[in-house]
Amino acid sequence: MAGQLQAAIIPVTPFQQNCTLMFDSEAKRGVVIDPGGDVEQIVEAVRETGVTVEAIWLTHGHIDHAGGAMDLKEALSVDIIGPHRDDTQLLQNLEQQAQMFGLPGKVRNCTPDRFLEEGETLSFAGHDFSVFHCPGHAPGHVIFFNEAARFAHLGDVLFNGSIGRTDLPGGDHGTLLASIREKVLPLGDDVGFLCGHGPGSRIGDERRGNPFLTGMD
Repeated sequence: MAGQLQAAIIPVTPFQQNCTLMFDSEAKRGVVIDPGGDVEQIVEAVRETGVTVEAIWLTHGHIDHAGGAMDLKEALSVDIIGPHRDDTQLLQNLEQQAQMFGLPGKVRNCTPDRFLEEGETLSFAGHDFSVFHCPGHAPGHVIFFNEAARFAHLGDVLFNGSIGRTDLPGGDHGTLLASIREKVLPLGDDVGFLCGHGPGSRIGDERRGNPFLTGMD
């Protein structure tokens, strides 16, 4: 019997990206989602919580989410899983992204151990997460949904009061809105979520009050 699903947010990089340590409260086993950088800080948080990290999950290939993935993989000796292969080019251009943003610190291009497809299931410590491919913010963006806990990690698809940017390479506003309408909203109004930046929310609260979702009912 799995314990309670818990999540610790570790804000990283100048983008204040929500690197997420998600784990089982009893087994103390889990995953790191979107290690964008500040790897020493992530490793310290893992040590403090006493969690055994089984894998790194990536929602997409932007620098603030994947910039520290290769270093963390080496530090923890775990695999990088995700995103969808449509983000291959972004992941292979992380060092170029770093130069574009003038970011300090070491950033390395990322090669995942495996990509994810729509409909796959990922698990740790008895917690199962369905994978949905949600392009628009990035071509290969995926989200993770735990039916039992009515919880999702939405990366940069949907935020509290906003949606992901679509002015970056590979972004498309209409595609993002379609992903939200067809993949995210049907998960259910009661589903709580964490996202890539800022505080989390509930899908129903965003459906009713998020100005970008007006008229999606």
